Amino acid sequence: MKRLENKVALITGAGGGIGRQTAELFSREGAAVVVAEINAEAGQETVRRVAAQGGRATFVETNVTDPDSVQMAIAAAVEEFGRLDVLYNNVGGTSRRDGPVTEVDLDVFWNAINHDLYGTFLICRFGIPELIKAGGGSVINTASLVALMGKPAPATDCYVAAKGAIVSLTRSMAVHYAPHRIRVNALAPGITRTERLVKRIDEGAIPTALGDRHLLGFLEPLDVAHAALFFACDESRMITGHVLPVDSGVTMS
Repeated sequence: MKRLENKVALITGAGGGIGRQTAELFSREGAAVVVAEINAEAGQETVRRVAAQGGRATFVETNVTDPDSVQMAIAAAVEEFGRLDVLYNNVGGTSRRDGPVTEVDLDVFWNAINHDLYGTFLICRFGIPELIKAGGGSVINTASLVALMGKPAPATDCYVAAKGAIVSLTRSMAVHYAPHRIRVNALAPGITRTERLVKRIDEGAIPTALGDRHLLGFLEPLDVAHAALFFACDESRMITGHVLPVDSGVTMS
């Protein structure tokens, strides 16, 4: 039996990178996939890729920072597939304008909070009730290796603040929703060769102080997708409140 047979998974930011790889992997493991993506062309391409491998997927245009958009995405997912079992909050990112708290522009801080933390909050707010109706399920949040480090390089205080808050939110929700058989965990990826970062990596734009700490090299999107699969499937049914570094050894180097 496939590891996600008869499950329905909603993945934010599934129009590329880690999200797309996860959508394809979840589909191969039997899940019906809801591609919650703000870019319609990218989201529909992911649906086409899933269909090409014989899977089921639907695209829902979603702005994770807009409560109405998130509510409509959850409703559309349930209407299409009848239930929700997995929420994967994959959307996130930092800005090259990020920096130390004494120097960074205030709009950079609020953009990080909205895009990373608030988006995660909203998907959980409107998605968890559907997991409860389904009898339980899995929430997978996305933190970052920088949320687990004492000295990220270079300083990205806005991004670190948002991702650190996601770590705390993950643990709090894990306790609160455990009686409903809902597991809440987080991934903390290292530098991953997504479409957005691969050019910077190949050009050597990643700071050596951080890049050299990836003991096994930089990650590929599928590396993170496999970790998400573990948290999504029943093999992790007794794991909750955990933050898993998928970081090529950075946080222990």
